[in-house]
Amino acid sequence: MAWFVVILLWPVGLLNYLDRQMMATMKTSVMADIPTIGTNENWGFMLGQFKWVYAFLSPVGGYLADRLSRRYTICGSLFVWSAVTWWTGQVTTYSELLVARSLMGISEAFYIPAALALITDYHTGPTRSQAVGLHQMAIYCGVIAGGFGGYVADSPMLGWRFAFVTAGLLGMGYALPLLLLLHEAPQRSGSPAKATGSPAISLIELLSNISFLLLVLYFTLPALAGWVVRDWMPAILKDRFELPQGKAGMVATLSPQAAAIVGALIGGWLADRWMRHHIRGRIFTSAIGMSLIVPAIFGMGSAGTLAFTACFLILFGIGWGFFDGNNMPILCQIVRPELRATGYGLMNLVSISCGGLADWGYGRLRDLEVPDPLIFGVFASIGVLSIVLVLLIRPRPELLKQEEGK
Repeated sequence: MAWFVVILLWPVGLLNYLDRQMMATMKTSVMADIPTIGTNENWGFMLGQFKWVYAFLSPVGGYLADRLSRRYTICGSLFVWSAVTWWTGQVTTYSELLVARSLMGISEAFYIPAALALITDYHTGPTRSQAVGLHQMAIYCGVIAGGFGGYVADSPMLGWRFAFVTAGLLGMGYALPLLLLLHEAPQRSGSPAKATGSPAISLIELLSNISFLLLVLYFTLPALAGWVVRDWMPAILKDRFELPQGKAGMVATLSPQAAAIVGALIGGWLADRWMRHHIRGRIFTSAIGMSLIVPAIFGMGSAGTLAFTACFLILFGIGWGFFDGNNMPILCQIVRPELRATGYGLMNLVSISCGGLADWGYGRLRDLEVPDPLIFGVFASIGVLSIVLVLLIRPRPELLKQEEGK
């Protein structure tokens, strides 16, 4: 059943990021169809607004998943965000687009904390990083699929609206069978393992945990560059190398996300294997990934050819797979099981809020014609600090022993 849960959630994770990524790869078509968007700054604000709403409600989604039902949280989130995706294909003004992206942020905020917490409920030890990594691969595939959105948007017979309508209908159609097939982990059935206490008590426990605060910072700093790469790289490649919208979106997403799949597989296997010999195995594996991300960020900002840029995108993707697949497993080593979804929601709150600022700020800097090598150089310097932060995290051996005894 443990791996069946990952399989059931795989299409959901794919749709979760497909619905987000399509907008970035269809920038030219959407701005031409909705002229009230106007500037790069407005476009960046729209991308950022989704993240700010999403981030603000992520702790709420995590808190509800810890106290009520991971299953209902996941299925409800899928249905609502898919309905909003369908409606996005109907908007005609910038104001309506902002409302649609805000509603999508509200609905999608409830999925990731609940899904990763459910996976780690089922995978209690030797397969945890691999299971989380497999789910994250669905996200990378969703970004890849979204990367082809430029081709769909350019097609006279399809267009960007068709893509949003189709993705929305697929998500709504999958929500009901998912509700019937998905179940809570056995140790959570009957409610005793669910968290109790007020939100304030949970918040105090998490915020008084130094290792948790370090993980929040470690989770956040690379996301500044990560969101700019994901949301702006199609436009960067289009402008820098004068590419068609479809090709720019494909290169910007396929290169790093396909590499991230490889990174997640290797990183998950390495972390689970390393944990057999050292309690900090997941931390060391994640730090290796960040060591790959830093030079990749610097290279993406300064590469003068499409081939070199693609190579740095691939290096970034491999490192991101190591990093992304181990964040929740590291969280499981430093907080109680009953607070996992809440903790991950708080991590999303800080990380994605800052990612939204990065999206908006980058759009502003593009309007001001600030050179990319300078911007990405700053991002790379921040990544160096992240390596130090993750190595300062101290796992709690009693949490490991508690799960081994189940």
